[in-house]
Order: sequence, then C-alpha cells, then structure tokens
Amino acid sequence: MRADALGFFWEDRPVIREAKPPPPKRTPPDPVWLAPGFIPDKDELDAAIAFPVHVMTDEELLQLQAAGDRFVFDIEIYHNYFCICFISMMTGWVWYTEMEQGGLIDINRLGWIATNFTVISFNGINFDVPILSMALAGKNCAQMKEAANHIIQEEWRPQDVLKKYKVKSLRDRMNHIDLVEVAPGVGGSLKAYGGRMHCPRVQDLPFHHAATLTRDQQAIVRWYCVNDLTTTAFLTVNLKEQIELREAMSKEYGVDLRSKSDAQIAEAVIAEEVERLNGKRPQRPEIAVGTLYHYRVPHFLRYETPLMRWALDVVATGPFVVADHGSIEMPKVISDLKLTIANATYQMGIGGLHSTEKRVAYVADEDTVLIDRDVTSYYPAIILNLGLYPQHLGTNFLRVFRTIVDRRVQAKRAGDKVVADSLKITVNGSFGKLGSKYSILYSPDLLIQVTITGQLSLLMLIERLELRGIEVISANTDGVVIKCPRKRRDELNAIVKQWEVDTGFETEEGEYRAYYAKDVNNYIAVKVPDKAGKVGTKTKGLYAPTGLMKNPTTRICVDAVEALLTKNIPIHDTIRGCTDIRKFVSVRKVKGGAVKDGKYLGVTIRWYYATDQTGEMVYASSGNKVPRSEGAKPLMDLPNTLPEDVNFEWYEAEANKILKEIAYLQE
Repeated sequence: MRADALGFFWEDRPVIREAKPPPPKRTPPDPVWLAPGFIPDKDELDAAIAFPVHVMTDEELLQLQAAGDRFVFDIEIYHNYFCICFISMMTGWVWYTEMEQGGLIDINRLGWIATNFTVISFNGINFDVPILSMALAGKNCAQMKEAANHIIQEEWRPQDVLKKYKVKSLRDRMNHIDLVEVAPGVGGSLKAYGGRMHCPRVQDLPFHHAATLTRDQQAIVRWYCVNDLTTTAFLTVNLKEQIELREAMSKEYGVDLRSKSDAQIAEAVIAEEVERLNGKRPQRPEIAVGTLYHYRVPHFLRYETPLMRWALDVVATGPFVVADHGSIEMPKVISDLKLTIANATYQMGIGGLHSTEKRVAYVADEDTVLIDRDVTSYYPAIILNLGLYPQHLGTNFLRVFRTIVDRRVQAKRAGDKVVADSLKITVNGSFGKLGSKYSILYSPDLLIQVTITGQLSLLMLIERLELRGIEVISANTDGVVIKCPRKRRDELNAIVKQWEVDTGFETEEGEYRAYYAKDVNNYIAVKVPDKAGKVGTKTKGLYAPTGLMKNPTTRICVDAVEALLTKNIPIHDTIRGCTDIRKFVSVRKVKGGAVKDGKYLGVTIRWYYATDQTGEMVYASSGNKVPRSEGAKPLMDLPNTLPEDVNFEWYEAEANKILKEIAYLQE
C-alpha cells in the first residue's frame, strides 16, 4: 500500500486478487432496472432498513470495471452522517459507504471506485467532487457538512472550500461526467428533471438538512440517496446522444467537453482553434458598464416605404448601452416601436422580431396556401456574410467559424450524423456567448449586429411581400408564415428568391394545412400530408412536447387537440381512450414546498386531477394556493396503471379551453 498527497492509502491493485472472467461489455440503451416500480411502494422505514437492492461485492466491482461499466454517484451529508452511493448503469447494483460523526468510511474501496470507473453525477463538479475529496482526505461529517453549507447556502466556489480545509481536489484523477450543464434548460434541478422524465418517484430530502439523524433516519436517507441515483441514471439514458456527441468532440479537439453545455463547448472549441492560429490563449475582454454602441447598417438593407426608412434611421441612431450584467439593453426608442405593415404589427427586441397577433386561425383551401419560410442557420449566416468577429480575437475567429460551418454542411450531406450534430452544437452555441461578460467570445457589439440585422432583414422581406399583396400572418425571430393565393405561388417564390440573392441568406419552405395560434409564441400548425399520407404538426410554446426542457402539464389535452386537428378524432375519444398516467400528470416547482391536507409534499410536486378531490395544494411557507391545484391529487409515486379516479371531464374541459385559445372554437 502507498499513501498519496490526498492523505489516504491506495492498493497498487484492488483488494481481491482473483476474479472470474469479466462479463461481456454491454451498455443497454434502456436498462431494465430503470423501469417504473424499481422502488417498492411500501412503508418508507421498512423499505429503507430492508434495502432491497443488490450491494456489489469486490469481485463484482472488478468484473464491472473490466467490462467498462459506468457508475452514477451521489452524496448525502448531515452534521452526524455521511453517505455516498454508486449505482451500476449495466446492472443496477449498488455500492455504498457511510459513517456517523466520529466513525470511518471505507477509504480504500471508495478511492479505487472513484478513480477506476467513469462516474456520472448531477452538479458533481460544484458539490459532490469537493465533498468526496474531503471524505478521502479523512475529514469528518461536521467538517463536510460545514463545507456543504458554504457551497449551497453561501455560494462558495469549490476551490475556495477545499483551500479552507487544505484538501486537494480529486477531480483531475477522476473520469467524471457532470450532467448539470449537459441537460437542456436553465437552472433545472434533479427533482425537476425526474418529474419531466416521469421517474417512478419524485422525492425531496426526507429530513431538514440541519437535522441530527437517528439510526432509522440514516437508513431512510441512504434509501433516498438510491432514489436520487435512479433519477440521475434516468437522466443519463435520456442524454445518451448528447453525451456521445461530447465524447466524440472531446477526442477530436483533445479537450474534455463531456460536462459542458452547448455554449460552453462552442467557447472551448473556438478558443482552442483560435489559440492554435494566434499563438496565444484568448482572453475575455474587459468592457466597461455604460459603453455605448451603434448599429452599423449592412449595405443590402433597403426599404421601399417611408415607415420602414424612418424605422431604419431610428435603429441606426439609437444608442445601445452595456448594462450592469454585461449584456446589451434594447434602447427604449427601439423597443417602443410598433411597426404596422398591412394588417400586422411587429415589435423588435434583443431576442428577435415578433408579430403581435392574438387568437388567430387560418385554414388553407383550394384558393389559398399557407407557407412557412425559415432562414437556414440564420445567426451563423449573418456572422459569415457580414464578416463579423470579436475584435479581441481577430479575423482568425472567422477562419475558425467558417471551417466549422463548412465541415458541418459536408458532414450533413455525407450522412455523418455524429459529426454534423457535434458541429451544430459549436455553431449554434457560440452565439449564446456573445452577450456573456464571462466568456472569451464576449462581444456586445457583435450581438447587436447579429440580432438587429436578423430582424431588419425579415422586415425587408415582409415589406416586399405585403407591397405586392401577399399577406404575412406571423413572424418570429428567423422566419415568417405567409398566406398566399395558390395562383400566385410562383410570384411568392420569386420575391423570396430575390430577397435571398440580395441578403445572401437561404430559406427552407414548409407548407401547412392549417395554422392555429394563441399568439406568436404559442401555436399549432397542421402540416400537409407527407408522401405516406401522414399528417403531422409543428408546435411551439405551451403546445410543444416538454421533453427535458420544461415541466409536463396535462399533455393528454394537447394530444387530444392535435388528434382532432389532424385526424378529426373527438376530444372525448382521445382522452378516455388513453391509459398512460404520464399523459395526465402535471409537475411544478413550489418555492418552499407544497402541502396538501396537512402532508408536506416537497419542492417539486407531481399530481393529476381526480374525481374525489376537494380543496387545493398550498405553499408551506405562506398558505397561499398553488396555481391550478384545485381538484389535484398528489402523485409523488407513479403507478403502473391508470388510477380509477381520473377526472376525465376536467381534461376534456381543458382541451376545449385550448381550442378556444387557438381560435378553433369561438368564445
């Protein structure tokens, strides 16, 4: 045995000297142990004490390590209790070690597992890895809990916490993937992702973090930790494609990108390539708050009407100011503009152009077509066409950016999905860093040029179409929806083609059978049938599939509306014919936690609407009603079958409310 700088002992080889031949290497895309029902639905304490999961032996650890298994891990820490659990992605087997205040953990095995497997966590870089480093350095429960409080409550940086306790981080010795940045959306908690993925159990920490735990409570926390592992494992499976893309890009660029968001990947990749060309590492610029910029009008922007010429002058003369947070604020003189062209009114913003329609419905017929025209890779095209680059990076930024865009196009044409998708991350993610003062890509003036050019260019297309009597019914960021007489479709195509020639942009066309919108950001567009006769939809906002981006909200209601619009299936038939409870649930984050009938439910809650429910859920801190919770029945544990008390009438009424929102039904 030998001691290292971390202060714990390592075996030169694992404790067990002999082992059976390793099992075949396999990574099932959907491990069977992740199926609903993995956590038994029984009394918490009995389940926790029984701990009905397989705990891995040393021999099994060696076999799984040889097979290339990946372990998900999580840590729970109290003043008098520490627990770290690992779960195998191949088998669902568990390994854990724990200690009470004044006790010891299995340092040798813990250190070996942490550095000999690919380990996966959620927010591990900021929390679990520094606490794990302290555990391996021999720190006690009270010290680790104090460190956890510094990180969570006082927002200390992990390196500052470790410096205080004179502990070296284990991070450089670990093969570690952190999912917190990989998962889509901003600020999503693990519990929220669990609700979005319809995990078997949505559960908060069972005891207040400052509590002193009894032995029975420690058993419950250990069992809770396993539930968190299950949720993280679900998330790992759902992010399989994103992880594989990041692994491929990491190999290509020689930088570990596996724990980075799309925008962080773009920054890291471009920084590496620019450094190679410039011969020095790019540094983020220092731009003072209050710095003024003005929009520089591209040569191709030309308008035909006095209104739009005046609007262009307003935009070109309005000062853009760097705000305290480092990004750009839209001048009030521009944000207040209401540009009415023909029958529609448009508004500009830092986020993009928006039309302002409310509750509209359009249906194609024998005389009229509905055409969707989206600009292809709009923001990257603006950067390249106008030759825009951050001044502190120089023109080599454009060289790198163009190479990435061209390589993506080639890969897409060649059918190389992995390369095409990985480069798409870099291309699209780079724009998100232009407004971040913490990024080496930080360039407020570039942000202005890209976003404002995109909006003014779309307005130029809208003006040309409307002047020739072709109606634009909606516009949003990178595209327009057009209502055109069928006999004038060739004329429409000619106008769009000329706009493409003048601007250097390209558009992609789609055709709708109908377009129903609550507003510009919430709509259901019914596509024309494909070659197989299938009728699909394009949805946005409230009506788009939730996935990992947002919490589910009675999805069956939108499904019923889509079935009516595409197949003419009555609302009643779709809702009452569905047996999937996941379609009926809602998930919501409640600050401070929610209570129903005197029972605390947690911060992330899940429910469905039931026939026998009275009252509502309330905020634990204030007693105020949780929105949309009248008639809601908590469903923290997901059943395998549809409950018998589902209030179908509530869901039918909600679906009909949507039909009114999108103007399919009149008020």
